[in-house]
Amino acid sequence: MREEELIEQVKNGNNIAFAVLYDHYWQRVYNFTKLYITSSDSISEIVQDVFVKFWEARHLLDNNRKVEGFLFIITRNIIFNKTRSKIREDMFKMTVLRSIENEEPYNQEDRMVAEDLKEYIDRLIAVLPERQREIFLMSREENMTYREIALRCGIGEKAVERHIHLTLKFLKKNLLLFILFSMLPE
Repeated sequence: MREEELIEQVKNGNNIAFAVLYDHYWQRVYNFTKLYITSSDSISEIVQDVFVKFWEARHLLDNNRKVEGFLFIITRNIIFNKTRSKIREDMFKMTVLRSIENEEPYNQEDRMVAEDLKEYIDRLIAVLPERQREIFLMSREENMTYREIALRCGIGEKAVERHIHLTLKFLKKNLLLFILFSMLPE
């Protein structure tokens, strides 16, 4: 079957046509991802995300354009977004850790704010629903991938992703409030 016919069938929700395209392109997407990501678990997770996004965006497919180009655009965007999120998260962690553990002298007020912030984050994590808290801590403290967490918890990777997303959203909202209130004059 020609690629144009497969595309048309995928656009109409045909799982078999999707599986044919997946089998044909997954290795190329994997190799492309490998150019930018070193962890094989992360690579596999990204490849899976690419094909999920491909399926979700199938209505955007154009019969006259190559599927490979569409897949590489999705892959590039996912890699970029994950890398950007990871950098932001790492920078935040480093800032908090530096302010708490830094051996260099700094004033007592900075130390107290940093300790209050760490304590506040710990309290926020403690009030999360148990399952959500466990999943978040597996991700952040044990550095487990979404796939590893899903296997350990017996849930899907999308459920893990949702738990992490909800936790980060909750933390960001509450940390913003903490920062705003800490800036108020006493």
